[in-house]
Amino acid sequence: MNIIFQFIYSYLGTVAFGVITNIPRKALNVCGITGAIGWMIFILTRELETGDAFANFFSALCIGLLSIYFSRKKKMPTIIFNIPSLVPLVPGGPAYQAVRSFVLDNYISGLHSAMTVIMTAGSIAAGFMVTNMVEKLLKRMAAKRQQQK
Repeated sequence: MNIIFQFIYSYLGTVAFGVITNIPRKALNVCGITGAIGWMIFILTRELETGDAFANFFSALCIGLLSIYFSRKKKMPTIIFNIPSLVPLVPGGPAYQAVRSFVLDNYISGLHSAMTVIMTAGSIAAGFMVTNMVEKLLKRMAAKRQQQK
């Protein structure tokens, strides 16, 4: 039952952020599904005890690949699907805790939270970099096929 709530809340969070950022209405549902799938992958990967960094990397990679697929299917830019779908992965809680700890002069706890934020953000960025490389590779392969015909 918890998995269903996780899916619904991540879907709603993604769609709400999409509404706030003014993405086209025809992309809202797809963004919600992409964000929810990305969050489910994060939850399931973390359950395998691979660590949060790998879970974030793998979810960002899957979100990126789904965004490429849906951008081609809907004939819209990829970023419309990427940005809202990342909202469930954003480490807002640890970022708040880092700032709060620094303000309260608890530097060790603040550094720990800040490192969590940096690792999470780096993992997400690395996932999107790999997605970008995959997209370029697919475009090159398609161009080569086109030249051979």
